[in-house]
Amino acid sequence: MRNLPRRTLLSLLGAAGLTGVTGTAWATPPSPSAPPPEGSGVTAADVPAVFAPPPGGWRAVAEDVRRETQWSWRSYVDRAFGHDQIKPVSGGYEEFFVDGHPMGLTVVEALDTLWLMELDEEFAQGLKWVHDNLNFDVNASFQVFETNIRMLGGLLSAYHVSGDPKLLSLARDLGDRLLVAFTKSPTGIPYRYVNLRTGAVSSPETNLAETGTYITEFGVLSRWTGDPKYYNAAKKAFRVTFDKRSSLDLLPWDVHAETGEWRNRTATVGPPADSYYEYLWDGYRLFGDTDLKRWYDVLIAGINRRQAETVNGRLWFAQVDAFTGRRTSRSQSELASFWAGLAAEGGDVARGRAYHDSWTAVQDRYGVLPEGISYPSLNATSVGNQLRPEYADAAFVLWLKTGDELYRNRAYTHYQQMKSSSKTRYGYTIIADVTTTPKRKGDFCPGYWWSEQLKYYWLIFGDAKRFDYRDNYLSTEGNIFRGARR
Repeated sequence: MRNLPRRTLLSLLGAAGLTGVTGTAWATPPSPSAPPPEGSGVTAADVPAVFAPPPGGWRAVAEDVRRETQWSWRSYVDRAFGHDQIKPVSGGYEEFFVDGHPMGLTVVEALDTLWLMELDEEFAQGLKWVHDNLNFDVNASFQVFETNIRMLGGLLSAYHVSGDPKLLSLARDLGDRLLVAFTKSPTGIPYRYVNLRTGAVSSPETNLAETGTYITEFGVLSRWTGDPKYYNAAKKAFRVTFDKRSSLDLLPWDVHAETGEWRNRTATVGPPADSYYEYLWDGYRLFGDTDLKRWYDVLIAGINRRQAETVNGRLWFAQVDAFTGRRTSRSQSELASFWAGLAAEGGDVARGRAYHDSWTAVQDRYGVLPEGISYPSLNATSVGNQLRPEYADAAFVLWLKTGDELYRNRAYTHYQQMKSSSKTRYGYTIIADVTTTPKRKGDFCPGYWWSEQLKYYWLIFGDAKRFDYRDNYLSTEGNIFRGARR
């Protein structure tokens, strides 16, 4: 499973929250030992522990994030440089796209994060590796969706922060190779895989996320190269699936690229559909495309009518039959927690707050969010955690939209829990079981951890000098396409 989270244009209300001294009153958190207010319906067990910021305020936390990033990067360079991902427990490495063929995934994903943190030596080190080694003439099938959000997005964001023309040249080369997955499809819905050397396509059985998570990367590539073909292909894929929505304005998640027909009936806001909705909103905000805004509004209204429900005082989104509205499951993936930020960005701040509250209850119970839960009970249905960034991402967005320091506090809890649970000898690793004490570790650090989680922490805790908090864009992979202050 992958994170398909979710980030768009973020606007700050005034200057509140940018530094340790803010224009917004910093809400004093309740003492962990204080009883809940009488008649509140909250039991003492529901009151979470609160981490107070250390002496030095939020900037000190940001500097701690920076130190942890620098230390982790050094371990990666020492043990796995150029390989896709480090194994931080054993000190080994593994490839993500093609066995035995490293593509430098971690390097590409980390570049804009290193730059934002002013880790200029590390950024230069990574950039040199890209100049010397990165080549997409590979005779192997690559997953189009993952290659787009990770490699194409990483190159575009690194170009945005540096202006290095080599990065845009590489991005254009890769974009042309990925575009074949769209142009060879009889419907315009992309195949899931394409051979980067031969252009052979495969796997027409696909899903919403893998058909609709291209408009920002392809659109930015069109804007920066002056060639509209990338944007047009991504928008066409959106149009095909939107036009096939049910009479309830819902979309099943499973679709066939060659026929355009649905292969199941289930509508979900989680994987493998989630970033489809995010990129409708993102495409509108980044490019001003009112078609995308209209499609987003129609589908979100259908989701709120048919899937949103309150259980035990908490907002969740059920899986339902897209054609009848019948609820089929009350499970929820951690990946869906990004929806709190998307709702706020789309103008529904109240629903965004409520959904983040729901996931906070899960964080309070387990410390680290499990991959999946049954939301009536909050029981974990999938007990691992893949170093996920969605909850922190949503906290960052909500903080920007509201100026409420509550979301900084929640992100701080998320960061502290990650440090206590995932830090190991050579970096940070996934958790195999969040329900054990201590939490049982895996041996794997996903590339997106460098692009997303570290970046959100840095931006929410510190007044990042190289980031425009008022006018910016972060992709579903956390890549910055607007807002770099060079």
